[in-house]
Amino acid sequence: MLETRILPEVVEIPDTALEPLYRVIIHNDDVTPMDFVVSILERIFFISGPDAVKIMYTAHFTGAAYVQTLPKTEAQNRISKAHFAAGLEGYPLHFSIEPES
Repeated sequence: MLETRILPEVVEIPDTALEPLYRVIIHNDDVTPMDFVVSILERIFFISGPDAVKIMYTAHFTGAAYVQTLPKTEAQNRISKAHFAAGLEGYPLHFSIEPES
């Protein structure tokens, strides 16, 4: 009779789970419409409507605003998507990242 062995379950950890965290920052400009900014925050950064409006107004009145903290690769990917979407519409919307302190 064959012996049956039960092997421990292998749990894969996504590469991004091991990356350092970065803060995503949105920068104000005088061209990109406010509703477009809110839409980008909702669709690409998965931020709720009221929070997206709050972030948009903070950036509008202070020049920049914290969006969220993500692993570096994820932050870069979302920023690239946001810049691409803004570029398609001809808007200079700009995001940046900085290391989480």
